[in-house]
Order: sequence, then C-alpha cells, then structure tokens
Amino acid sequence: MELSNKMNVNSKTPWTEVPRGGIIYAGGNAVEFNTGDWRVMKPIWYEDKCKHCMFCWAVCPDMSIIVENEKVIGFDYDHCKGCGVCVDQCNFNALELVEEE
Repeated sequence: MELSNKMNVNSKTPWTEVPRGGIIYAGGNAVEFNTGDWRVMKPIWYEDKCKHCMFCWAVCPDMSIIVENEKVIGFDYDHCKGCGVCVDQCNFNALELVEEE
C-alpha cells in the first residue's frame, strides 16, 4: 500500500520545512545530529550505585552511554533521546529518569 502523503525530507531540506519533533531521514545517521535536543526526560547516572554490569550500555539504542576500560563513565547527552530503556534495564537503581530542565 502506497501512502500518498509521503514527506520528502533529506539533508538539504531547510529547517522551516521540517515538521516538529525532528526527523532522521536515513538509518544510522543520528550521530550527525544533536538528537538530545529532542529529549523531555533525562537519565541521571549514580556512579556510587553502578556495578558496571553494562546492561544499560547493551540496550541503549543511540550508544549514548560512555564506557572506558569496561566501566560506565557517563552519558553522551548530545545524542541521548531520554527513551529510558537504560533505566528500565538497571537492576541496581544506578539510573533515574528525571524531567529535563
């Protein structure tokens, strides 16, 4: 079934013609945008509670959890969309989803 009201949005589309909410026009290119600007909820990481099990990192759809030497060291908030998947996965209450300020 073909949709008659398809949008033609690409990298050359002026911002005035892009619908509200933002659009990623091709798979795998979210890194080219500061998609964190879309966020309304923000994950907060509590280092003292983190066991570095890496479950949050494994489920993050945007690879926004920064890891160094097999340990979580923070978040890439420029690309984190605040989906909360990491928070749901954490069994140690090391992550909390709060309203973005």
